[in-house]
Amino acid sequence: MRLYTEHDLSEDRPVPLTAGQAHYLRNVMRAKPGDLVSAFNGRDGEWETRIAALAKSAGALAPRHRIREQVPEPGPWLLFAPVKRDPLDFLVQKAVELGATALRPVMTERTNAGRVNMERLAANAIEAAEQCERLTVPDLRAPEKYSILLENWPRDRRLLVCVERGAAPAIGKVLQNQAVTEHWAILTGPEGGFSPSELDLLTHLPFVSPVSLGPRVLRAETAALAALACWQAALGDWDRPTPPRTH
Repeated sequence: MRLYTEHDLSEDRPVPLTAGQAHYLRNVMRAKPGDLVSAFNGRDGEWETRIAALAKSAGALAPRHRIREQVPEPGPWLLFAPVKRDPLDFLVQKAVELGATALRPVMTERTNAGRVNMERLAANAIEAAEQCERLTVPDLRAPEKYSILLENWPRDRRLLVCVERGAAPAIGKVLQNQAVTEHWAILTGPEGGFSPSELDLLTHLPFVSPVSLGPRVLRAETAALAALACWQAALGDWDRPTPPRTH
């Protein structure tokens, strides 16, 4: 059992459970006081805790000792045009597993989804981080218009923009021999692709690198995950050993 908490983790400092966490431990996992739970908060590493109290909608964990030190989890930001609910749930869950450090919905001219349920997005991100043994949950941002996003873009972060097939160099070629230490982001478009005016704007920005994801037409959520996988293979942490645990 593994839980994310926003509270600090240290010895002899009880960690309160949310109502949702108490329900999960009590009714889904059939846990009881005294059972062990791993906890992380993105700052203090991962801790072995013991369930100190567990009621219907509340409870507390008692941290015992740290079992994993907090380590950097390098990964790109993922910027994506929102899609329908079920594909969006899938996209968020898998983007967390693939190491995205930020999730930023972007409203483009052809974006079909009108509203993004940020509470649902956050719940999916947290659940995925708990399951895949990350030590962090990606930074979640509210939806932002495409033009405003680019106007305020940090100039020290490279932006890979996934465009129509054949209209740009292959993503693998672009990522070859790039600096691992650079800050990166990936932008994928909506189901109908970027508009001509949006693509024209991108060609004049020095921090943008247009890339192709191959000859086939990919669904919006597939494109986002394919680009993340390519980035991880070229510049990510897939070749790093699993961080050791202490007991």
